[in-house]
Amino acid sequence: MILEAGYFLVWLVILSWAADRFVFGASALAKNIGVSPMIIGLTIVAMGSSAPEIMVAATASLNGSTDTAVGNALGSNITNIALVLGITALLKPLTVASSTLKKEMPILLLVSALAVYFLSDQTLGKTEGIILIILFFSVIGGLTWMSLHMEKGDPLKSETEDEIPSGVPTSKAILWLIVGIIVLPLSAHFMVNSAEIIARHFGMSELVIGLTIIAIGTSLPELAACIAGVLKNEDDLALGNIIGSNIFNILAVLAMPGLIAPGEIDINAANRDGYVMLGLTVLLIVFCFNFRGTRRINRYEAFCLFSCFIGYQFLLFA
Repeated sequence: MILEAGYFLVWLVILSWAADRFVFGASALAKNIGVSPMIIGLTIVAMGSSAPEIMVAATASLNGSTDTAVGNALGSNITNIALVLGITALLKPLTVASSTLKKEMPILLLVSALAVYFLSDQTLGKTEGIILIILFFSVIGGLTWMSLHMEKGDPLKSETEDEIPSGVPTSKAILWLIVGIIVLPLSAHFMVNSAEIIARHFGMSELVIGLTIIAIGTSLPELAACIAGVLKNEDDLALGNIIGSNIFNILAVLAMPGLIAPGEIDINAANRDGYVMLGLTVLLIVFCFNFRGTRRINRYEAFCLFSCFIGYQFLLFA
């Protein structure tokens, strides 16, 4: 079992690396053909941060492990808010200055509530998968429009432009894009296989394995990106990566089991985990726009988020 855990970690690292190369290649190629850096940041980069979750959900669904895919979608959002933002804001409080993020947060709340509604009947059907994927492309269109009509002086604009690779030859960008496209599904396949073997060994359900080691594993790149962002005083970019990733986790990741392996889901996903995700989303918005008007996630609020994550893990395993 120790060997299998090692395989899981190796494939997780490869999966994260492939996602990074995919984003690098796609972003560089888009910039070379004249796409606005803000469009790249709000769409390609945000989708790229969810690429590991999308590939894992698709692989699990193809294997018939619908609960693993659903758990990965819900668990990644829970982990992004409670663990990633919790740790990041403990290191340095996050200030919310971007008007664009203020427009994205209601979208996140709405799609989170929609996910809870879709799961409430303990099934995830093909119709619901189709609705989610249509909304996914609609949101991409909406984010593109927002990037073209961004207010002058929005700090997210300058922070995003600094992160988009420049001076990359088109041939090199295409090479890394192809490498990412090939390696992502392969590494996701082997990682899911290792996770399922570990789950069976310890008697864990498919849902719990998706909510815990897979969700935490696929959220580690977001943690690294957020910490790097706040150390460079790019608070809005760090928070924007989490909000964008969570939106795409619901619309693209949760759509995978609905489209590929529709059917019944674990009752706990509907009656417990969906509501935890929605509650943390509400808490995030309250912290970002608190009644004192500071519009920041301070260390006390970060500790609350991190404590929620620890308490949730205890709830899962107790």
